[in-house]
Amino acid sequence: MQVHRARTLLAVTVAIFVTLPRAGAAAPDDKKRAEREALKASLIQVLQREPLNASRVAVHMMSLDDGSVVFSHNADELLNPASNVKLVTSAAALSTLGPEYRYETEFLVEAESDGIKAKTLYVRGKGDPSVTTERLYGIVGELFHTGLREVQEVIVDDSWFDAERTPPGFDQEDSDRAYMAPTGALSLNWNAVGVYLRPGDALGAKGVVEVEPQSDFFVVENALTTGNARARRFSVASDAAGAQQKIVVRGQVPLGGAYMSVYKKIDNPPMYFGQTLKQMLNARGVKVKGKVKPGLTPSKAKLVYVAQSETFDLILKRLNKLSSNFVAETLLKTMGAEARGAPGSFAKGIDVVEDFLSREVGIPRGTYVMKNGSGLNDANRFSATQFDRILRYMYERFPLAPEYLSSLGIAGKDGTLKYRFDGTEAVGRLRAKTGTLENVSALSGYVQAAGGEKFIFSMMVNDYPGRSGPVVRGLDALGAGLASVGSTLGPGRAVAELAGGEQSSSPQAEVVSRVKTYLALGSQRDSRNIGFLRTAWRSERDPAVRAVVAESLYQSNPQDYLGVRTLLDSYSAGSNVYGRLRSVARELSVDVPGLGSMVELAANGNAEALSRVIELASAASGDATSETEMAEGLGAVARTAPEELVLALKGAAVKEREVATTLLARGLVLAGEAEHPFWKALKKSLGSTDAKLAEFARSLDGALSRKVAEEKAPKPAPTQVVAPASAVPVGPGAVERTADTRPGG
Repeated sequence: MQVHRARTLLAVTVAIFVTLPRAGAAAPDDKKRAEREALKASLIQVLQREPLNASRVAVHMMSLDDGSVVFSHNADELLNPASNVKLVTSAAALSTLGPEYRYETEFLVEAESDGIKAKTLYVRGKGDPSVTTERLYGIVGELFHTGLREVQEVIVDDSWFDAERTPPGFDQEDSDRAYMAPTGALSLNWNAVGVYLRPGDALGAKGVVEVEPQSDFFVVENALTTGNARARRFSVASDAAGAQQKIVVRGQVPLGGAYMSVYKKIDNPPMYFGQTLKQMLNARGVKVKGKVKPGLTPSKAKLVYVAQSETFDLILKRLNKLSSNFVAETLLKTMGAEARGAPGSFAKGIDVVEDFLSREVGIPRGTYVMKNGSGLNDANRFSATQFDRILRYMYERFPLAPEYLSSLGIAGKDGTLKYRFDGTEAVGRLRAKTGTLENVSALSGYVQAAGGEKFIFSMMVNDYPGRSGPVVRGLDALGAGLASVGSTLGPGRAVAELAGGEQSSSPQAEVVSRVKTYLALGSQRDSRNIGFLRTAWRSERDPAVRAVVAESLYQSNPQDYLGVRTLLDSYSAGSNVYGRLRSVARELSVDVPGLGSMVELAANGNAEALSRVIELASAASGDATSETEMAEGLGAVARTAPEELVLALKGAAVKEREVATTLLARGLVLAGEAEHPFWKALKKSLGSTDAKLAEFARSLDGALSRKVAEEKAPKPAPTQVVAPASAVPVGPGAVERTADTRPGG
């Protein structure tokens, strides 16, 4: 009995010893509480900094391990989530269709076909968003091996989806960019076309324009010429032309330069698919004698081949890692067709998503607004809390969780997060979906912190002032702080490094030397330099040098969206970037670094670059050389992106617009063209159904006409000023400080 009591006492003593903290050590709960407080303090510091403190911000962070909310800020406010809506679309699609779902495209012939000759080849699409030129060529090979050698006509059947090509929100932007591509039950290459440009053999020679894939679907109008080394300002426009697509190319490309490519949307998906199919059939040895026409597949047609897509989980990767609007909107219609019956429509798809949210996730209808599946423009409203509920639901639904998580971009590794969070605990640990629109930035996803704890988070910023770069750094600081929970450094260090912003300027001589080095790398236009330049951009703290590194990144691969984004985020009209780079340009006897690339982007119709060029024009005011450079740049933009420039001027601040209009007038005069494309675009805006745009166009037309007349008017000869006897004479080698030469004059 005494032995039993002794053993019991010993057991209790050991239990107490094990569970009680050692002297001087914090209990596990105390340690966790301290980590939470440190995290909260660090995150609040970020939110109190510019520009987040002047923006509408919602943040919700939650532990997946214990279900506790670790940080919340305006988490129930409904904000525009931009492409974070794709998290909702992909969750509903994965739940509705399943990870093993495959799209099918059916190829049929007339029942009486002898297997070699067919009167009609029918192609019935079921919405496959993953058909590419390469896949289509493989399909043509399969058709050839069925024995098919001759076809009278090709009928493309697009009836699995309804006729509405674009969802609500797309109408807010009149653009031919690839991210605006329409949906189709028969689609190819994400309903975009590659337009390839290269110079001719001599100065002034006509440039070469080619489309990929080639077919009779395209009508190309080539007004591209070959210019000098600075001549890289062109525009590519894509417009519907009945059953065809018209591609119009204007501008100049440099002699001896490498080829360049631009991707534009097409407007008639089934005819794009059908005409490309016809071209490939003929090339493969299957003769197509007649035309490609839209139509319906008769019930008596005989199935000869079914092309299946990859499994659905792989399609989701393109949706979320690369943020494909086209795939997202196609998924809406697919869900509508599969769950509500053909034809699939956006309305049916939204109904399926809302049913998923209310029945499975527990988010009632009416507590959010969802009008499209991609998040494009101002059409959706969700709260950070709602996103976290969706993320938690998908994490806990094991059969779907691996596919859902693997579709998200990995910090510092791939997708739209490839070049973010470098040097922090978030690299490789954080998976998330980005969201970017004008004055909107968002980030939502999962992270396993350095200490092992797993979290979900949702962060949205709306209506922020200025550039998106500081906002993105702020979001990254919030994410990096969460990822560092449990590390020896703690969240404070991670937050400070990312949210600290741009450091003070380096000495001028050092800046000149570094800028010269990066300009040389950028001039190589070699994509093999991108890795090095990315590292340099992350580690470089001088804002002027960072801007030059960003330009070199862009020049190394102008088609890379992330390179374009980096340049736009890094280059500003302020004195710490543009002002200092003007000084560097004078020392190196070169054009202002970065300006040419910004003008190039603007000339290609990039809305953000257009706004930036107008800001730069205002910053150039008072410097004769800079004004001339900006006048030439605005003239180039007006030639190749005239309608976009009208809209950019309309949205500019009054003072900036006034300066830009003056320099634009000078640029139009320097161009010396009576039929300059800008006047035609301005005339078109005068007749716009948008009353405000038409009113602005009238005002701009009058102001610009007056300024052009002033520029053309003969300038009076400079007045000879005789210095009084008491004045110091201007001797040889001295410079008289007149109104045109003094600093700021």
